Amino acid sequence: MRITILTLFPEMFSALNESIIGRAVKGNKLQIDVVNIRDYTQDKHLKCDDYPFGGGAGMVMMAQPVGSAIEAVDPEHKARRIYLSPKGKTFRQDMVYSLVACEHIVLLCGHYEGVDQRAIDLFIDEELSIGDYVLTGGELPAMVVADCVARYVDGVLSPESLVQESFSDNLLEYPQYTRPVEYGGMTVPEVLRSGNHAEIDKWRREKALEITKKRRPDLLQD
Repeated sequence: MRITILTLFPEMFSALNESIIGRAVKGNKLQIDVVNIRDYTQDKHLKCDDYPFGGGAGMVMMAQPVGSAIEAVDPEHKARRIYLSPKGKTFRQDMVYSLVACEHIVLLCGHYEGVDQRAIDLFIDEELSIGDYVLTGGELPAMVVADCVARYVDGVLSPESLVQESFSDNLLEYPQYTRPVEYGGMTVPEVLRSGNHAEIDKWRREKALEITKKRRPDLLQD
């Protein structure tokens, strides 16, 4: 799978070179390309933003550099093109499965007051938001989407790691414990040390339901 990220600040994506995602890229299980939009501007000063028509605070990313960058990385429009925007549909776990089925996704990171609407209308397939709040740019949301999707690419994680985690079956994950058995006056639940896998599965299911009812009852309604 190939993930292409278009941004004005490529240095921010050094985090994707670390940990599980970094190892997957080095092992050729996943391709992540970070592209500087400034490389595609026609302005001799590498300008990619300008004042908004109609007035208002801040700057707007110009359509030309964005459009040229998208056409360069996806000339035949075979990729799924996504603009990370607070106006987009809220990104959820069920969307990950449709994205991981794509051979190539392009993630456009907006910045400042956003992107000229013409670039969105001409070159973008959908807009996604990671939550009901506003960030300084789309770089952090792009990392979130890339990380979520990359986990499901074959060979990145073991299949066992993707079973019974948060949002599986619309439930939050049950509590996890490791050694030592006792810490801070608290002890690992006896059932997890019993070796009885049927009882362990039952306990985990009950705890997942309990936590979901308390923290995210809307998931049970879904």
